[in-house]
Amino acid sequence: MEQDDLSRIFDYKYRVALFPAVLVSQFPENISEEQIYGVLKQIGFTHICEVEQPISVLIDSIKDFAQNEYDNESPIISSFCPATVRLIQVKYPALTEHLVLRNAPHDLAAWYVRMRLAEEGIDPSDAGIFYITPCAAKIAAVKSPVGEKKSIVDGIINMSEIYNRVMSKATGANGAFHSCDCRNEISREGILWSLPEGEKAAFEGKSLSVDGMHNVIRILERLEDGELPDIDFLELRACEEGCAGGIMMTGNRFLTADRQHKRAKTFPKAQSFTGMEELAEKIRITPVQPRPMVHLDTNIEKAFEKMQKARSIMCHLPGIDCGACGAPSCLALAEDMVRHEARMTDCIYVQQLWQKEGKISADKAFRNLEKKWGANRFDVDCSKHGAKNDNGPGPMNEEDADLY
Repeated sequence: MEQDDLSRIFDYKYRVALFPAVLVSQFPENISEEQIYGVLKQIGFTHICEVEQPISVLIDSIKDFAQNEYDNESPIISSFCPATVRLIQVKYPALTEHLVLRNAPHDLAAWYVRMRLAEEGIDPSDAGIFYITPCAAKIAAVKSPVGEKKSIVDGIINMSEIYNRVMSKATGANGAFHSCDCRNEISREGILWSLPEGEKAAFEGKSLSVDGMHNVIRILERLEDGELPDIDFLELRACEEGCAGGIMMTGNRFLTADRQHKRAKTFPKAQSFTGMEELAEKIRITPVQPRPMVHLDTNIEKAFEKMQKARSIMCHLPGIDCGACGAPSCLALAEDMVRHEARMTDCIYVQQLWQKEGKISADKAFRNLEKKWGANRFDVDCSKHGAKNDNGPGPMNEEDADLY
């Protein structure tokens, strides 16, 4: 799965930037929210929205799901992180029945923006909604969503590309930035939602928050073996520190999470929305289907052949489950390959090996990286985080250095 080129936004008359709160939090304190929002408008976006704005609608909807729709054994498992959902589908198919059947905040926000644009009299065909993603797994979540036929989001953009553009323009500009009134519904709960315990805090009962793919795997193993008694809600995040640790994030995940907690304290608690029944209905998804290896094909003989092919592909993958390709594990990537939904060069380690062995040219390898990470990601840019013209938080002290 590949991101969209930033130039695609100009295919639309109205261009909406959707982004999670971690985008703001990864910038140093000397770059204000006004500057970040202002630079996004300079880049070409006409409307800007943090995806967690209408979070109270999602909170109420998940509570309704737990009380009135869910009839399996505890716990309910969050469907927020697409990498963990994919992991459960492939490796723990029996646990798919525990997943919350609700969209992630970026889909909720996209529907919310569509409603707001309609109130402004804007034709839906004139508006393009682009999600700025902190991780590769969310690219797959938009391009090939689970539980729905098609995502309402029109495109997806690498957050690291946006970060570098904002750093360059915000630190180099002297004039005032345009202030846009699009933060009225941001709440404390919304800002913290993508961090560990952000989702857990919104629900009563005994909940557990787990971040880091290896930790997630261990807890799912225990759940599958019936060793997690009395847990009502399970919040799982593939990345350490949640979305603050996303692979397309530029800032340090611990500092980003710390800034996000501080920022959350400056906003009020989430207030219930009225008249949002239609929006709440939009974020329902169909039951998540298992995707074990035996279901690679409806024909048993072909399914076995594909399973053998996936196992052969696994011989060439590193097996470290880094997540850089967007799949939750190397095994999931191998499965995607036999489904023709991924390529061997999606694995950066295989790509480097093939380049060394002369199986792929350096130019081709570089183009593959640009497709994944953005066309300008590897240009010389001295204003990026940590570079010599970075006007960030200044030299690290010993305490900060320990975080890197």
